[in-house]
Amino acid sequence: MIDQEFELATMTGTPGGGQPSQAQDAVRPHTIATHARFPVRTIERTYRDRLGEGLMWSPTQNSVYWTDILDRRLHRLDLATDEVRSWDMPDTIGWVLERRGGGLIAGLGRRIVSLALDPVRTTVLFDPEPDRDGNRMNDAKADLDGRLWAGTMPFNCDRPTGALYRCDPETGAERVDDGYVITNGPAFSPDGAWLYHTDSGLGTVYRFACDGGVLGPREPFIQFEPDWGKPDGMTCDSDGGLWIAHWGAGCVSRFTPEGTRELAIDLPASQITNCLFAGPNLDRLFVTSAHDGLDDPEAGKLFEIATGRRGLGACRYAG
Repeated sequence: MIDQEFELATMTGTPGGGQPSQAQDAVRPHTIATHARFPVRTIERTYRDRLGEGLMWSPTQNSVYWTDILDRRLHRLDLATDEVRSWDMPDTIGWVLERRGGGLIAGLGRRIVSLALDPVRTTVLFDPEPDRDGNRMNDAKADLDGRLWAGTMPFNCDRPTGALYRCDPETGAERVDDGYVITNGPAFSPDGAWLYHTDSGLGTVYRFACDGGVLGPREPFIQFEPDWGKPDGMTCDSDGGLWIAHWGAGCVSRFTPEGTRELAIDLPASQITNCLFAGPNLDRLFVTSAHDGLDDPEAGKLFEIATGRRGLGACRYAG
């Protein structure tokens, strides 16, 4: 492990300035953040992720799982020992989640599968896009009631063929939103009343009112400014703050429930991809990154930040 401290960035201005898009309504003022320092730990291992993503906290195993989408690997960090174990996957793997009945569910290629390890075995549960061969699974979360929400995207990030799906063990997979270039998130507010979802291609974070698995209209919530990079994976803390990984800007930021950018924590890699609170007290923020296309020895590493905040408990898929 390598311990470092990175300074809290000072914010000025308003989000969304100079970004002509439907998300202009999402422009929200924000305050100047106080300078502070947060300990950042680099998890030591020999392998760096080409495209790290898909963080998942397993309280039963006291472990953090995450994926390398493009190199087709699933990793697990044991929080008690810092041991990292990895498995090769038969296709690109966007995410993995635990199931209430035991075992794992994963986004593999463009399908959703049950996943067993040792040895690796998969069974297709949902094939929501048989007509979109150029797409793949990218990110997903389960809600408090055990429904699965999963986003897809075009493999080449070149057209708006990505969509958001709600998957229920009784009713199957249903497309609930469409027209994304790069889906990311999703994340839920602590009470489950809001679902946050991102189109990284547009630099826009949306939110939906969510009631019993039924979504309200898509609302532009946060529009990233040009020097913020692109919004990638995200998670909520117990106070309703939204933590977002910044692809291309080397940081994670916390936004208030009203959409104010409150603070940013710099990291030693530029392509930051996902963030998640884990640990028995849910007070350890883990962050993934990517080295794809970069000549940077810090890119593709897994980081941990002591933020002083607590996250939300892990939700498992009901199927």
